[in-house]
Amino acid sequence: MRLKDPMRRLNAALLVIAFVLSLFAGRLVQLQGINSEKYAQAAMDQRLQRIDLPAVRGGITDADGNPLALTQDARGIFVDPTRVEPEKKTEVAARLASMLGLDVGFVLKSLEKKGTEYVPLAHRVPPERAELVLSLGYRGVGTVPESRRSYPADGVAANVIGFVNQDGDGGGGLEYSHDKLLKGESGWQRVEISPDGQHIPMGEGQIKEPVPGKGLRLTLSQDVQWKAEEAIAAAVRKHKAESGTVVVLTPDGKVVAMASYPSFDPNEYSKASASERSNRVVGEAFEPGSTGKVITAAALLEEGLVTPETPFNVPDHIWKYRTRFEDSHPHKTWKGLTFGGILAKSSNVGTILASENLTDEKLYSYMTAFGFGTSTGVGLPGETPGLFSTPDKWSGTDRYPISYGQTISVNALQMASVYATIANGGVRVTPTLISGTLDGEGNFTPAEAPKSRRVISEDTAHQLIRMLEGATTDEGTAPASRIPGYRVAGKTGTADRYVESKGRYDGYTASFVGMAPADDPQLIVQVVLQDPRKGYYGGEVAAPVFKEVMEFALKTRKVAPTGTAAPTLKMFVD
Repeated sequence: MRLKDPMRRLNAALLVIAFVLSLFAGRLVQLQGINSEKYAQAAMDQRLQRIDLPAVRGGITDADGNPLALTQDARGIFVDPTRVEPEKKTEVAARLASMLGLDVGFVLKSLEKKGTEYVPLAHRVPPERAELVLSLGYRGVGTVPESRRSYPADGVAANVIGFVNQDGDGGGGLEYSHDKLLKGESGWQRVEISPDGQHIPMGEGQIKEPVPGKGLRLTLSQDVQWKAEEAIAAAVRKHKAESGTVVVLTPDGKVVAMASYPSFDPNEYSKASASERSNRVVGEAFEPGSTGKVITAAALLEEGLVTPETPFNVPDHIWKYRTRFEDSHPHKTWKGLTFGGILAKSSNVGTILASENLTDEKLYSYMTAFGFGTSTGVGLPGETPGLFSTPDKWSGTDRYPISYGQTISVNALQMASVYATIANGGVRVTPTLISGTLDGEGNFTPAEAPKSRRVISEDTAHQLIRMLEGATTDEGTAPASRIPGYRVAGKTGTADRYVESKGRYDGYTASFVGMAPADDPQLIVQVVLQDPRKGYYGGEVAAPVFKEVMEFALKTRKVAPTGTAAPTLKMFVD
């Protein structure tokens, strides 16, 4: 219908406009009045993102407070796929992958995710690297505050401490076994993210504060640990060995050093093999050889079956049940060789002869009392208890090699603990590595006292130490272990090495374990080299390492010589 009156046309148009404006006004009332909170919340939800807040991981220090593992500031890198320019996704993926050490395909897939504005790409990135990422100027790439694990001493005590993996979890050593304590309790935060992908510091948000983890103070000495690692690494290379370990203990079981070689740098743990990251001190089982004779000697003395001067006529070999047992070197029959001389000269045959009146059950009971067949209790992951079966499973000839340390296996800390027990007057104390914990304020809480038990009498322990001094004399097997100004007592070991992967014996395990000063023991040092190819006797390849580490440790801990002279050990009875 055509309206001829202009006023009527104008009124109709105004009516339509008023109707449209009323619709707009109604919608505005709905948005800003009736449903304002709903839409404001929706807008906020678009900007808010939940971010996990890992707790600050507790540090690890040596006995003097020197940091071995600590937590430093870092950044998390994330992308908002909705803000990344589509035509630049390939370029962004390539650049980020290169700078963060990521797979290009992974980054590209993250940039193409739907239904999210927050996709984490990398965690614990050093702040300076994160700044470089932001300097690229790509839209939709941002950072959030985080922390990262650092090992300021690099590889020192790496096999003991372990490492923290990319997920923030302990991946080995104390970092793994005490992960929950060190990690603390994570929190979370909802933060506003700006259009360019940055965290708005003063924006709206909610937060659950994380609870910091506790720190560990160890019994280790960083200086002695470093020396032990240096010495065993040099010995492995010099003697072309497969691997080596050094343990330094106090008589009451505190671990002063625990070195393994080959080792690794926990700051770059991904470059190391599983073998390099393992702690051989507790994880590698081996036959102790003659260092194990001290337990047989302890049992015989404690049971009153011999004295240090009991004489024996010792040939270089002996037959038992059609099996030949022999000493390491051919020799004429030693007539009137004392029991102390048997230990000093490390005679297998002499040990067998002396132990004839010791029952299988009694020998077994002393070995288990000294800690064979069970884990040490030090609390490190991957520990092997060794191999030590009950007497009812021994064959007719097993008890003879067992008496001188063969056909059974132990780990290095177990063997070192045997000598610590003797140095401690016959009382075995569970080896300890942790002296206590530290809270976020630095308050120290001592660890519980380790368990202890008497294994042999104090008199027997003193007799053993005097006999072990004989091994370091010119007539013994380890004159290379002597330290000027200090009395040293110890024992060599040269054992056939069983290689499980080959299913047979191949090569040798060379070892030496001793204590000083012998008349007032302060430290025990155990040295083990696996499969040395350039020399293999314990007195030849392991004793010099003992001397180097022990001498350094005594001086570092300011242990003065006692100034007494060692008594002469009677080797033969006329």
